[in-house]
Amino acid sequence: MREEEKKRSSQDSSFKKFMKKRWAFPAIYIASAAIILTGVLWYQTSDNATDTDSYDYEATDITGKKYDEPALEVNRSMENFVMPVKDPDSAVIQKQFYDYDGKAEEQEAALVFYNNTYHPNTGIDIATKDGESFNVLAALSGKVTKVEEDSLLGNVIEVEHDKGIVTQYQSVTDMNVKVGDQVEQGDVLAKAGESLFNEEAGVHVHFEIRKDGMPVNPLDFFNKPLSSLQELDTADKADAEENSGATEENDEAAPSEDKSSEESADENAGNTEEDESADKEEDPAGTSEDEGQTDDQVEEDTATESTDA
Repeated sequence: MREEEKKRSSQDSSFKKFMKKRWAFPAIYIASAAIILTGVLWYQTSDNATDTDSYDYEATDITGKKYDEPALEVNRSMENFVMPVKDPDSAVIQKQFYDYDGKAEEQEAALVFYNNTYHPNTGIDIATKDGESFNVLAALSGKVTKVEEDSLLGNVIEVEHDKGIVTQYQSVTDMNVKVGDQVEQGDVLAKAGESLFNEEAGVHVHFEIRKDGMPVNPLDFFNKPLSSLQELDTADKADAEENSGATEENDEAAPSEDKSSEESADENAGNTEEDESADKEEDPAGTSEDEGQTDDQVEEDTATESTDA
């Protein structure tokens, strides 16, 4: 009994000594907090693990949207139109775009002479300084909608970038794409070639940008995004071209109208001369009759005077 009492007394004294130390209570507090936090985390982890089987991984927070559907391409809206050549500094514009609102000298320089007729250039003709062939690149990402062999235009490739907005590449050879291909900006579409329509340009590529079928000046949209072309109203441009065509027709018709006016004036002058000559022919007879009537009156007056006498 005494030995047990001694052991208990020694244990109590050692516990009291431990508790009297300054770090004893903070150590006990930290250890308790760690044990409690560990238990809470273990409980939450085990609870989440049991609920994972009830989740619908095919569902999404976007109504009507599924993960297996292709995402919309957003990089295209961030791209700017560029020249369809690798090195724009070495490129030469052989013929400019025909601008109906431009100056007369610029319009004359933008005409293409073919089959004894002048045609307005609906794009720009690009060549290199050395006149050699070069790779024709996609000016903007899009979908190939036309690949045609054309001896007159020198083959045609058309790429659609947005509804109603396309780029055309004419006078090309060694075409590397087909209808339905998705091309990225800078992809090689073909090589520059020649065309019968514009033989003077030599080896070149005829590049066009069209919106709703209406050609626009590519130089106005290089280094600009697709949105700048989407905001363009081509209806006003079409009206301007129609008015320009009507003005040219009126200018051509004006000389003929002036000529007809001159002819009518000449006819009126001729009619006046004929009337005057007719009057002259009628006047002598009338004058002689008047003179005869005057002589008769003089004789009658003389006879009356003699009778009175």
